Amino acid sequence: MNLCVRAYRGVLAAVLAGGVLLTAGCGAGGQTGKTSDSRGGRQAPPMVPDGGGGAPRAVDGDGQTDGTGAEEGERKSDDFEESRPAPDYLSTFALDVDTASYGYARRMLEDGRLPDPADVRPEEFVNSFRQDYPRPDGDGFSVSVDGARASESWSLVRVGLATKPSGRKGERPPAALTFVVDVSGSMAEPGRLDLVKESLGTLTDQLRDDDSIALVTFSGDAETRLPMTRLDEGRDRIHSVIESLEPGDSTNVEAGVRTGYDTAVEGRRRGAANRVVLLSDALANTGETDADAILERIEDARREFGITLFGVGVGSEYGDALMERLADRGDGHTTYVSDSEQARKVFVEQLPAHIELRARDAKAQVAFDRSTVEQFRLIGYENRAVEDEEFRDDRVDGGEVGPGHTVTALYAVRLREGASGHVATATVRWLDPRTRAPHERTGSVEAGEIDGDLWEDGSKRLQVTACAAYFAQSLRGGGTLPGAPGLRELAERARKLSDATEDGAVGRLAQAIDQARRLRD
Repeated sequence: MNLCVRAYRGVLAAVLAGGVLLTAGCGAGGQTGKTSDSRGGRQAPPMVPDGGGGAPRAVDGDGQTDGTGAEEGERKSDDFEESRPAPDYLSTFALDVDTASYGYARRMLEDGRLPDPADVRPEEFVNSFRQDYPRPDGDGFSVSVDGARASESWSLVRVGLATKPSGRKGERPPAALTFVVDVSGSMAEPGRLDLVKESLGTLTDQLRDDDSIALVTFSGDAETRLPMTRLDEGRDRIHSVIESLEPGDSTNVEAGVRTGYDTAVEGRRRGAANRVVLLSDALANTGETDADAILERIEDARREFGITLFGVGVGSEYGDALMERLADRGDGHTTYVSDSEQARKVFVEQLPAHIELRARDAKAQVAFDRSTVEQFRLIGYENRAVEDEEFRDDRVDGGEVGPGHTVTALYAVRLREGASGHVATATVRWLDPRTRAPHERTGSVEAGEIDGDLWEDGSKRLQVTACAAYFAQSLRGGGTLPGAPGLRELAERARKLSDATEDGAVGRLAQAIDQARRLRD
């Protein structure tokens, strides 16, 4: 899978090219200047003025780009850009449930710093919030498509995918989890190794007796501290090993991941969900530091045994680019935790519930109707872009999605003048996790269904999605989205939505927007 260009403290300045949300072309099917990597995905830069579809930046009185988008109280509406639609009017991408970019951005803002624009992935902001999509009765996905008018000429169209939640706790398969824990010197900072130990201890108490845990640590080198051990036989031993963890020196992520996969393969349990969970600040400074090279060393184990990689980031300084690339290429996903509340949500609520997969190699393709659509643009997902013709090529990697997940893709769509009727059809394709048989589901939307005003007629959850995307693009810079309000207005809308939805996560979004506004003032 591909990744948008973003830096990692100078060490990984060339790790990525390509983006969990704004593409430089018109959807995944039509970027200009596109390139491909070995996995068939496309690498696209963020939106920049390139003469071939780049969005205009906000410019101050001296002609300098300020990167802030709309001024306070001003709604940028129809300056989105002149872009060339994809020749086939298709947009194709691998599904993504990552949320680390939003979590880390919140941490940075709480510390009084604006996040690096290169680390802002709008889809991870959008996918950090609960959605209102119906759930399917069986395995696989439901597909929902809706939208609303964001400006005089542009609408936002939301493609929503959802899987069925897990049933009772005992219905999932047993888990065989190999934790790969960073014990380098940088992990000594409060909120890193101490938080990891607390989280693992809590998870050990929550897992079932028929689950198993292995533990690998790494600093300059890697060491298997605990082979795969069933909880019913070794819960006390597991706690003892966790409590003994102490920080060391350098950070050799390569050694940790390689040893982690070796340990996972050696302790692999048939019929169980085998996972590697990497817990690190991902500040690699020893050994191989390129994500692709690291993943090459465990490619056979990953493909032969289907062992996916779940990345959990910690720390005020965090190697976001490396962790996300590892998870993308490891068929997994990433999240970020900065406090005990977030860690409990990840390790107690999310990880045990999502051990079982609902779908492997899941991709989405949105087909726009050229008779009604003049322009369209996928907001983000640059690092998940897939060639349109590879949508039904099941050898091409997609995303892995567990129970109870939702995936949202947001498009800016400009209809032809006077257009009515069909606008777009969204199709999701995935492989059954057990049989690898392919399945598809579709959903569609008509022009009349996206004509209402976003803030007056759009659903509350669509409005939350828009707030998250507008905020991400403001932090990212490089152009505005249609109808983007200033940060003051955006924060107020998020506060009202928090009250209307009774969702504390939306309230925290409003706080983050206010923090960003104050840092820019």
